[in-house]
Amino acid sequence: MLVRELTADERQALRRGLRSADGFTVRRSQALLASAGGAGPAVVGTAVGLSAQAVRNAIRAFHADGLGCLTRKPPVAKAPARVWDRTHDDGLKDLLHRRPREFGKPTSLWTLALAAEVCHARGWTTRRLTAEGMRGVLARLGIGWTRAKHWITSPDPDYAKKKNCGIG
Repeated sequence: MLVRELTADERQALRRGLRSADGFTVRRSQALLASAGGAGPAVVGTAVGLSAQAVRNAIRAFHADGLGCLTRKPPVAKAPARVWDRTHDDGLKDLLHRRPREFGKPTSLWTLALAAEVCHARGWTTRRLTAEGMRGVLARLGIGWTRAKHWITSPDPDYAKKKNCGIG
């Protein structure tokens, strides 16, 4: 991957970038000028002190932003967008005290993924949360989540009576 043909103004701006006080601008300028000279990303990276992937990223940024790629962009926020509406906190607590079978699920055991699926089906979230996203919501509510133990339950309405009498 090579940089496209540079205009005279771009070449002059890249040469000015070589004298910049910002190291990011200097390295990007060096990489782009070396690539314009016909060297591949691996060769340019070795000469400039960057990885071949960093050189490819610089070339792609130049093709997308032009000379704007010479200034470092602010980092992207690491926190995902809030999906959980706090008005449903009490509903979630109540939901977890009920059986999943009441919501048409074929199990008697709540999992994080299952809770996220039911919350999305009820319209409490705009998209289905991941299991870790649901764990974060529960942690914010002060609910610790560990892997549940499997208990023997039955959808039979007479299960408790039969279990206590030893019948069945």
